[in-house]
Amino acid sequence: MAAAQGRLSDGAGGMDEQKGAEGDTGHGGAPPPPFRAAVDALRGARLRPQIEAESTPAPKRLAPYAYALEAAVVDGEEDLADGRLVLLHDPAGHDAWRGTFRLVTLVRAELEPEMAADPLLPDVCWSWLTGALTARGLSYGEPSGTVTRASSHYFGGLSARPAASQIEIRASWTPREGLGGVPDTGTHLVAWCDLLAQVAGLPPAAPGDASVVTLPQRRGPQSR
Repeated sequence: MAAAQGRLSDGAGGMDEQKGAEGDTGHGGAPPPPFRAAVDALRGARLRPQIEAESTPAPKRLAPYAYALEAAVVDGEEDLADGRLVLLHDPAGHDAWRGTFRLVTLVRAELEPEMAADPLLPDVCWSWLTGALTARGLSYGEPSGTVTRASSHYFGGLSARPAASQIEIRASWTPREGLGGVPDTGTHLVAWCDLLAQVAGLPPAAPGDASVVTLPQRRGPQSR
């Protein structure tokens, strides 16, 4: 998977580029129990077989504790869509989040030319995110983000390449906390993967689909 790069909007000033080591959950000392439980739920989530995911170094300065993963929708040797999801936790709370947890994401995929030309595409993509959360029965607050279309046209020695278009969804939201101050991060991850699959053009997963797997399941570097 070509790792989703760039500055992600966390709803509170942007995504710091500096990352920690993989598996490192932050600089705030020993992770508190709510954060440990939230990370365990992410690691135990069961995903569609077309989605491959793995943990990745998390940003170090956005919050005292952070955990990140990357995922891709894979068809053979091709990645149809990929993205990055970051869980942030500040036990003291955050005014912009209105909570102690925040989920931050970047999702991207290549587009067919006719889809890229649709003027309603940004609105539709944002509705895919909010709809995925709602469809999973999740409660959340303070959503924010952007949907960006980018087109590339090739000239000179690259003129043989066809024009290409890409969509990027950068977003963040505050998951509502449940018992013990722990949000249902596992279901938020499943909803995020629903968005990733929809952007990739996959049909919705059937309710109770048993062909799901737990993290991690990455095969190694994939072509883009």
